[in-house]
Amino acid sequence: MQIELKIKPLSVNKAWQGRRFKTKEYQKFESEMLLILPKFKGEIPDKIRIELFFGFSNSASDLDNPIKMVLDCLQKKYGFNDKNIFELNVRKCLVKKGLEFIHIGIHNLLPF
Repeated sequence: MQIELKIKPLSVNKAWQGRRFKTKEYQKFESEMLLILPKFKGEIPDKIRIELFFGFSNSASDLDNPIKMVLDCLQKKYGFNDKNIFELNVRKCLVKKGLEFIHIGIHNLLPF
């Protein structure tokens, strides 16, 4: 099924009022991500395609919940602007507790 909606997408910045602060848990996650992400080999493409594969141990975990934090960490580590992400492929699976993971692919945008 394909659906086309004639509605302007709402940005996260317009979804909430007031200031948002990073929690201590988010700060820890960000620090860990920035330490373990490897140096990028080659150049970041002008038009980026990102693939994310999450291994969740909780069956109630929403697929979209970690996307923003992961993308923010990738931007910070690799110095690109998320406006240059033209394609995002996201997938999840269920794993046993303690075996959670994030697989990340950063690629050049392919022709459609």
